[in-house]
Amino acid sequence: MKYSPKDYSSLVGMEGFSATLLNNHFTLYQGYVTNTNKLADILAQLAREGKQATPEFAELKRRMGFEFNGMRLHEYYFENMGGKKPLDKAGPLAKKLANAFGSYEAWEQDFKATGAMRGIGWTVLYEDTATGWLFNQWINEHEVGHFTGCKPILVMDVFEHAFMIDYGLKRADYITAFFKNINWEVVGGR
Repeated sequence: MKYSPKDYSSLVGMEGFSATLLNNHFTLYQGYVTNTNKLADILAQLAREGKQATPEFAELKRRMGFEFNGMRLHEYYFENMGGKKPLDKAGPLAKKLANAFGSYEAWEQDFKATGAMRGIGWTVLYEDTATGWLFNQWINEHEVGHFTGCKPILVMDVFEHAFMIDYGLKRADYITAFFKNINWEVVGGR
């Protein structure tokens, strides 16, 4: 299976995100797609040659999680952006967030605080598919820290490439801009 990069150019022009930042970010995402495809090809070749017990195979298998999740997390991130309307506070997602956190505002404060933590990574609102529980989680690297059986509902990139061109070290300002651009219809649909 070959993956193709998705076109997110419609996000250019979003308030709070320069075209330079977004185009650089799209290029980075395309690199994850390219590397996912390359690794899949190399791993398939090693398997055809019967070389699954080699250190090369093992390390490439491990690397696949980084590249694939880098691709997929960026897709979640870009797809949950570009919104123009606030969350419907009477809708099902707002009610579920309020139920999980006590109020929408408490959820937002927790999500923003998670995103503002020192370090690089991702902030993800997950839904535990077994229980329906919603929780915010910090993910360091693309392949480390994901909760098994949980579905990403809202994904925010907090690696420096997502904000430093426009915001420098002011991550909180980036998070504010991110919240202004959440596509709540996409998030609610997840």
